Amino acid sequence: MNPLKGKVLVAQGGGPTPVINQSLVGVVLEARKFTQVTSIYGAVHGVRGIVKERFVDLTRETSHNLERVADTPSSALLSTRDKPDEDYCARMFKVMQAHDVRYFFYIGGNDSSDTVRIINEQAHAASYELRAIHIPKTIDNDLAENDHCPGFPSAARYVAQAFMGVNLDNRALGGVYIGVIMGRHAGFLTAASSLAHKHPDDGPHLIYMPERAFDTTRFLTDVERTVATRGLCTIAVSEGIADASGQAMITQLMQTSERDDHGNVQLSGTGALGDLLSDTLRRELKLKRVRADTFGYLQRCFIGCRSDRDAHEAREVGEKAVQFAMWDSVDGSVVIRRPVLDYCVDYALVPLEKVAGKTRHMPDNFINAAGNGVTAEFHSYCRPLLGSGVPESHRLRAPAVAKLLDV
Repeated sequence: MNPLKGKVLVAQGGGPTPVINQSLVGVVLEARKFTQVTSIYGAVHGVRGIVKERFVDLTRETSHNLERVADTPSSALLSTRDKPDEDYCARMFKVMQAHDVRYFFYIGGNDSSDTVRIINEQAHAASYELRAIHIPKTIDNDLAENDHCPGFPSAARYVAQAFMGVNLDNRALGGVYIGVIMGRHAGFLTAASSLAHKHPDDGPHLIYMPERAFDTTRFLTDVERTVATRGLCTIAVSEGIADASGQAMITQLMQTSERDDHGNVQLSGTGALGDLLSDTLRRELKLKRVRADTFGYLQRCFIGCRSDRDAHEAREVGEKAVQFAMWDSVDGSVVIRRPVLDYCVDYALVPLEKVAGKTRHMPDNFINAAGNGVTAEFHSYCRPLLGSGVPESHRLRAPAVAKLLDV
């Protein structure tokens, strides 16, 4: 059978990551090896760019510059938060047909995988030969079927290193510190803060994730006990924490709430949750020194804080996507599998419906019994993902000098 001949179209969707361009460059450089590929187009602003025919010809980009782009965070093709429905995808498909696109690669998260699924079904219905493959990407680490997702390890490294610094700062002056971390439904990234632990008294001392219902009374008890025991308390909180009924805490603590284009409560881009939790501690526990930071966009594209393992795997999922499409002539979603925790990965292609629209959560064995921290099993899972050269802090070990005055 002759190989399917035509153009490659690649797009990036959703939030940027430190390594999403590795996947893009993996697609472009691997696709150049196949003679059935007539051109390689990149869609500017994701699916919106496809509908508006905003393409760049990546066939004409130099390999040298592609490699430099690969090492740069954020989405080189720019992105979008559009969530296509059947009609939107039909318009996309019409554009693909007009441009003789025969291979479609979409790098993104849950919504992106569902878009690929719809496009794939429309191509089948129209008897149009198209290979459509989803390439995983998300710092939330919440894609089904994957051991971990490209983008998460680098973001986790940033969070862990940030809390290493927080530990040093909070130990110097004491008080309560709250760090609010991305994660609407999955707490993997917040849990990564625990990798800041080196010394027995290091924080974060309390970690709250969306997988466990947040109870304000229990939160106050946890903080009060920690401050009484240690004289300080460092806390990591997922932006998506919710009560037992599933209502996001930010909507409980605020009178109004913004919503994004998908109808989701706006969790990022505001320091409201951290401020409201801080106010609660000051009011109920009479604590004076309480500070909160919202990590926000810093987690996604902080330059110079990248996991080398993440970069390598992000490149490989792009390459494998092309190989599955060209050699095996199949559709699906590329997934990362880890047969053993210490440490190797392999790549597989699974049906799109196994990933599309689904959310992976933290397993129960990664969360402690109290629901305010993580287990050693999570550390074993996450620590290798941070890659090589993770910095560590050090303390003075000089002996104390005996007092001469009774003061």
